[in-house]
Amino acid sequence: MFSGSIPAVITPFTKNFEIDFDKLEDHINFLILEGSHGLVSCGTTGESPTLNHEEHKKVTEFIIKKSNSRVPVMAGCGSNSTEETIELVKHAQKAKADATLLVTPYYNKPSDDGLYKHYKKISDCSKNMPIYLYDIPGRSVVKISNELIKKLSKIPNIVGVKDATSDLSSPMEVRMNCGKNFHQLSGEDSTFLAFLANGGIGCISVTANIVPNLCAEIYNNWIIGNIKESMKLNQLLYPLNKVLFLESSPCPVKYALSKLNKCENILRLPLTSVNNNTKKKIDEVLKKLHLTK
Repeated sequence: MFSGSIPAVITPFTKNFEIDFDKLEDHINFLILEGSHGLVSCGTTGESPTLNHEEHKKVTEFIIKKSNSRVPVMAGCGSNSTEETIELVKHAQKAKADATLLVTPYYNKPSDDGLYKHYKKISDCSKNMPIYLYDIPGRSVVKISNELIKKLSKIPNIVGVKDATSDLSSPMEVRMNCGKNFHQLSGEDSTFLAFLANGGIGCISVTANIVPNLCAEIYNNWIIGNIKESMKLNQLLYPLNKVLFLESSPCPVKYALSKLNKCENILRLPLTSVNNNTKKKIDEVLKKLHLTK
């Protein structure tokens, strides 16, 4: 089961726009040694839309291998093509990912019937692979309705959802409809603690790429009942959560990590670096958190 603070791992690039596997290995070790409870490969934060299929598979394999069973790995495999998704899920399963994360098909705007058949076919082709739905209507346009989540939750290997809707009534509704064993993970750092309070069990995090220890401690304190400390940490990280989404993610987090010498501030087109005003705001927050001088 995935729970706690689960960084959506960035994909570092060299100045030639190739995947920097040395930096990626360093970053994986950093995230795990600082207390992260799991990792997600090839998600939005990992710039999966600009990875070709071969690169996508290599990054998935690399993160699984270098994690070395220290934490579970959830492989991002979603696409707006059902057959393409099945191919990526089968690869992730062969690479021994612990689960897969499947974003709702974007751009082609399927109906609820289409969404159900999409996920059902993928499930049928990978029966032993735990599947997490990824509900992010701000990017995919399509929202997974609570009624559809209830229906999908009855498929044995669809085990949970990453909720990036900002709707804090959703986890309560889903818990009521699907039961406590259907795993709910926040997809937004700013709602991590509130999501826990409303029935969630963790967060797939962008911020945890920068401060994995602090993000992990929000959850660690929560589960032992030290709510005040969780609230204190959540408030401490609020300014960082805010600046990391001033522009399209992962552009801000890539810049922030470059200031910490974790990666180059390089993205593949059509993504570009954040503007100077955003850089200034990120610099200020990093300094206040004593991450830079």
